[in-house]
This record gives sequence, C-alpha cells and structure tokens, in this order.
Amino acid sequence: MWRKERERFYHGKRQHPLRNFCLSLLLFVCICSAFFSGFERLSDTTRRRQKESLENALWRGVTQYYALEGHYPETLDDLTENCGIQYDKKQFFIDYQIAGANILPDITVIER
Repeated sequence: MWRKERERFYHGKRQHPLRNFCLSLLLFVCICSAFFSGFERLSDTTRRRQKESLENALWRGVTQYYALEGHYPETLDDLTENCGIQYDKKQFFIDYQIAGANILPDITVIER
C-alpha cells in the first residue's frame, strides 16, 4: 500500500515505451551503414589496384614480346597468349591500338 501511494505522487519523467527500441534501431542502422561504406571503399581500392596491376602486366608483356620477337604484338590475343596474361573480361576492357611493327602500341585499360 505504501508503494502505490508513493508512485501516485511521482512527478518525474517517464520514458516512452518505444524510446529504447528506436535508439537501438538507430544504432544498428548507423553500424550497418558504416560497415557497408567501409566494404564499398575496400572494394573500390581493390578494383583500382587490379587495374594498375593489369596495366603493368600488359606493358611488361609488350616489352618482353618486343625483346623476344623483334616487333610488337599485332593483336591483344597475341600478347595475352604469349605472355600468359589473364584478366576478367567482364570487369575490364582493353583497347589495344597498334600503329606499326616497330612503334609502341597504345594500350588503354577501361573499367566496365
């Protein structure tokens, strides 16, 4: 009985019943967004490094092909077959333009 009387005259703040749920949900959304943002940033960095690695491999392959054969490869297929270069054709497009047998080709790697 004493307890009910005391609660009856309590004038302090009462928390809304959904307050803790909303705060928990907000915290969960913030953590998830931070996680996915970091994952996306890591993925972008990986793609950029793959592109740089492919460009370096292509230039090394062109140089090696010229040193062994005495001329630059006529097609991209010649370069990839003879130098063992493999890449994801769905992710990267390689523009290989040759101007002549003894003129350095123009190689451009484009991310799809």
